[in-house]
Amino acid sequence: MKKKFKPKEWLSTDVAGNVSHSNTPISSKSSVSLQSSISSTTADAVEIIKRIETKQLDITTTYTDWRDIGFAFASEFGEQGRNYFHQISRFYSDYSSSECDKQFDKCLKSNKSGITIKTFFQKAKEAGINIATQAKVSNGNNDVLPTIPQSVYDTLPVFLKDICSVTNTNHEKDILLLGSIVTLSSVVPNVFGVYDNRKVFSNLFLFITAQASAGKGMLNFCSRLVNPINQQLRDESLLLKIQYERDCKEFKKSKNDTIDKPKRPPELMLFIPANNSASGMLQLLHDNNCRGLIFETEGDTLAYAFKSDYGNYSDALRKAFHHEAIRFYRKTDREFIELQNPQLSTVLSGTPKQVINLIPDAENGLFSRFMFYCLEMKSGWKNVFERKSGNSFDEHFDKLGLQYYELFKSLKSSINIEFTLAPNQQDQFHKIFTHWHETYETMLGTEYNATVRRLGLISFRLAMVFSILRIFETSDISNRIVCTDVDFENAIAITELLLSHTQKVFSKLPLTITPQKRENREERFFNALPNTFSRKDYVGIAEKQGIPDKTAQNYIAKFIDKKLIHRDKQDFYSKTVT
Repeated sequence: MKKKFKPKEWLSTDVAGNVSHSNTPISSKSSVSLQSSISSTTADAVEIIKRIETKQLDITTTYTDWRDIGFAFASEFGEQGRNYFHQISRFYSDYSSSECDKQFDKCLKSNKSGITIKTFFQKAKEAGINIATQAKVSNGNNDVLPTIPQSVYDTLPVFLKDICSVTNTNHEKDILLLGSIVTLSSVVPNVFGVYDNRKVFSNLFLFITAQASAGKGMLNFCSRLVNPINQQLRDESLLLKIQYERDCKEFKKSKNDTIDKPKRPPELMLFIPANNSASGMLQLLHDNNCRGLIFETEGDTLAYAFKSDYGNYSDALRKAFHHEAIRFYRKTDREFIELQNPQLSTVLSGTPKQVINLIPDAENGLFSRFMFYCLEMKSGWKNVFERKSGNSFDEHFDKLGLQYYELFKSLKSSINIEFTLAPNQQDQFHKIFTHWHETYETMLGTEYNATVRRLGLISFRLAMVFSILRIFETSDISNRIVCTDVDFENAIAITELLLSHTQKVFSKLPLTITPQKRENREERFFNALPNTFSRKDYVGIAEKQGIPDKTAQNYIAKFIDKKLIHRDKQDFYSKTVT
């Protein structure tokens, strides 16, 4: 079933006020190449080997460990892994170059399965090595984070192209695009998709992080896209209040005991203030049919609210992201309220320190629900009087806001619309995210898993918003919308960028788990020695631990040099009392 959306006129208006009628066809590109999203782990392995070398740490304390690391290098790098194997093995006290080569030859010839490069990373982590690397998986450069590719901007829905047309700088375009998508995600009525067997809506969370005066202010213009919708709600709310006041006057005049006291009307609005108590925020969500937008350009506003006695509604945000029911009790009216399917979007910006104020550690569930974009500070003075000519940014975004308002009204009056990916897109989605999940789990550990998993849902929602905005070009409102290849590809491309930006923010968060230091073979041997012992005693202990006699003698000599043990007489020793 289709319904024609007829805007007053689809106008493509640039900031100069130029007008053109747009009938831009939806492009059809080839499917996303999985290979383009896959990066080599060689650089990461080399970096971790360097860290092991810096500490001169032996992580091959047992034959099993040594053998498995050989299998890991052979599996991932083939013959190239031989040098890596030598670099790791040489810290073993009885290291032999020829024995190391023999072992690696066996690993290359073996068909043993189940051991991958993840084994090496895991053993390094168990030995106390920090295996986190700085975004090598995504962009190969730790200092410069990527921006959204021009190919994405070339194939965006026309409405989003117009939004981004006011600037030519990459970072400003990125801020406008991401900010607009998330802002609009709060006002897509009657549209849903099925993800992981659950009904989901378009709502997204975004945090733009940058140093002060880096250019985050561009984000403010995005809020103007939904001002007409917010104004409509405020006007309705005002009329309800006027009627409420009239009803209250009539109630006071009336002496009829059977008439109930007028009930206070809901406070209708789209923008829900972040500076709010937990109960106030939930009440506003309830008043607005569980829908709203938190839009704050200072992340501290929300962080300070969370730190107040009655303002921490972090749990409500976490639940709202997945449309989980939120329950609360109003003491004033002695009323239990349940918010079903909350649909809340959030746009924040702030400094890196403000991110930590809001999200204190990497394990905080709020972190993985946000899209993060790191805006880099540029030196130099900006010409504040430079502009293309014609309309100001305010006028440009106000016009676009009125255009979207027409689509919003059509969607609101339509039947429910189901958004879905095409079968081939679903297959590619699964392959891409399987790879990302395995790669980032290897490099950053299980703490980062939640972020990758939720970026899957975020990618699905990005594609949903793109598909809805295509209605401006097709004019068709159907009860089922299948994502085009170009919108799917653009959603994946943006998600890949978000992975690297989010990883940078993740690396700055305080760690809550300190890797447990594992005893190496020398430490285990020393700790097994009794307070007083003979040569026969330590040889027996060494034999049980698989330590050759010669190595045990070297250990004893080293312990004596370090004054850890004392030779009482020939072949008899005692540990130094501390």
